Amino acid sequence: MRAMTIADGTVRVDTVPDVVPGDGEVLIEVRAAGVNRADLLQVSGNYPSPPGAPSWPGLEVSGSVIAVGEGVDLPLEQEVCALLPGGGWAEFVTVDAGLVLPKPTGVSLIEAAGLPEVAATVHSNLGDQFSEPGQRALIHGASGGIGTFAVQYASKVGRAEVWATARETFASALHDLGASEVIDYRHDDFAARLRAAGGADVILDVIGAAYLEGNVAALRPDGTLVVIGLQKGRRAELDLGSLLPKRLTVRGSTLRGRPLEQKRDIMSAVHREVWPYIGESIHPVVDKVVPMERAADALQSLRAGGQWGKIVLSQ
Repeated sequence: MRAMTIADGTVRVDTVPDVVPGDGEVLIEVRAAGVNRADLLQVSGNYPSPPGAPSWPGLEVSGSVIAVGEGVDLPLEQEVCALLPGGGWAEFVTVDAGLVLPKPTGVSLIEAAGLPEVAATVHSNLGDQFSEPGQRALIHGASGGIGTFAVQYASKVGRAEVWATARETFASALHDLGASEVIDYRHDDFAARLRAAGGADVILDVIGAAYLEGNVAALRPDGTLVVIGLQKGRRAELDLGSLLPKRLTVRGSTLRGRPLEQKRDIMSAVHREVWPYIGESIHPVVDKVVPMERAADALQSLRAGGQWGKIVLSQ
């Protein structure tokens, strides 16, 4: 079969061995695959596939079930999407059945390809943060794939008042997704704005070190900072004395490296608690669709920034 492999930091079309499903696995004929920042890191040599996963990129796909392994009860030809440890940029993938979800009603296979990674990331990090309606959430990088989903999730599922950081050009579209306030991070001080308004209960951050001090300052007492990305650095100095008086929580997480059982639990919760909203009050946002053989162009677009939602590869 064909796959988009990596050679000397370059993505290229290559022929790799065919795959067959093992016990508890599903074989999917790939229709589309999401493009994520983890793919950028992998291509640059900084985020290798976990043991046992294919060496080429691709953390989420959509397509049709064409074979199943022992112990799997999924109908053939069912349209699905799946979370992967790697290898999604190919004609076919095998994946643990616990990481496969039916394509949500009301969305296309192209849109579904960009759902598993963002839905699992957002729900696993924000699902326990909204104890009552009206809490305030700040979403950084709100115009990207994670951000556009998180704004909708926090406002629709969490019933929160959502603030977002993004370029001013995306403000109107973010308001349409559910954001109450949009702060242009290039010209405005998000921490000062939040402090003046009373602070945030939870902050979802893909930026990292550059925003650490501001994030801590922007939180209300008993607030939580969740760091899921390091786009602007991984090291920062923090005065721990700023945490204690407000009883703040700072936590970080990744999805790809979690044990399989944890990922199964996350996907089960996503199916149960998030999937009913997809296509109804939460809509996938796709910036552009790029042919699979031009995956290098898709990565270049992601590297350049400025996307509105996800970039998706199509077969």
